[in-house]
Amino acid sequence: MSAVEINKDTWLKWFESMLLMRKFEEKTGQLYGQQKIRGFCHLYIGQEAVVAGAISAMQKGDSMITTYRDHAHALALGVSADSIMAEMYGKATGCSKGKGGSMHMFSKEHNFYGGHAIVGGQIPLGAGVAFAEKYKGTDNVNICYMGDGAVRQGALNETFNMAMLWKLPVIFVCENNGYAMGTSVQRTTNMTDIYKIGLGFDMPCAPVDGMDPVAVHNAMDEAIQRARKGEGPTFLEMRTYRYRGHSMSDPAKYRTKEELEDYKAKDPVEHARETILKEKYADQAWIEEVEAKVKGIVDQAVKFAEESPWPDASELYKDVYMQQDYPYVMD
Repeated sequence: MSAVEINKDTWLKWFESMLLMRKFEEKTGQLYGQQKIRGFCHLYIGQEAVVAGAISAMQKGDSMITTYRDHAHALALGVSADSIMAEMYGKATGCSKGKGGSMHMFSKEHNFYGGHAIVGGQIPLGAGVAFAEKYKGTDNVNICYMGDGAVRQGALNETFNMAMLWKLPVIFVCENNGYAMGTSVQRTTNMTDIYKIGLGFDMPCAPVDGMDPVAVHNAMDEAIQRARKGEGPTFLEMRTYRYRGHSMSDPAKYRTKEELEDYKAKDPVEHARETILKEKYADQAWIEEVEAKVKGIVDQAVKFAEESPWPDASELYKDVYMQQDYPYVMD
């Protein structure tokens, strides 16, 4: 049985949360084109259900760690749109003081541990966060996201082995959007059912429809309950899709228009909208009210970022680890 019931309020929250992710990312893409946001930038458009369905199964104290496609995760955990947009602008008011940008945003307050640009680098870190929770005796769980390309990293195998050995409270989630950058899963692995990697470690694992927040919620809820009971990790392959390229510099010529349209027919935001109206959870007036609210949040975030100050040059020397008596530094 699900520990967290899916009801009217769940669907209303899903719609508002996913719509904010979608509109925030669309605005981010526009600003990148205007060179307001620079560097690398990876949009989450199409994958919103993977995060929304997880958040509804989590409790206060649980945490997330993810890849460089991280804006939506931060938003869903409650990091303000203002501070996320300011971070991408490189402003001092950003959630990482403008030092991380699009790919390296964090929020200790919201238990969001990044934003990691090294492919697969966050996988052992997620297990480390889970180890800390177990060591402290809490019942908190870490959700550790990765892309389908990251599962080729050796660190995954080492981490899976250790997480199972120590029964760590971590949920490993592969956001399989079909392409590791521009290379399809079929070209990178003989075993296209990525979730089966967990079988080699006797780890509970399963494929999940990542375009459906209900499927995501139920799979995450089961895995989280297992972890809270001390039964260790789970590996979930969320089969999803990104409507944009790997990054803003990717024209995505490696896929067909037909494939893209097939997935747009399963759009999680539109699915939530249709479900709310069909089940009479709310009417069209409520939908329009939420759309206006989300637009206001996004517009305000841009205004906040535009008006925020740049970091002072002295910030270059702050938040940098340095051991004063390091014995191998020679003048």
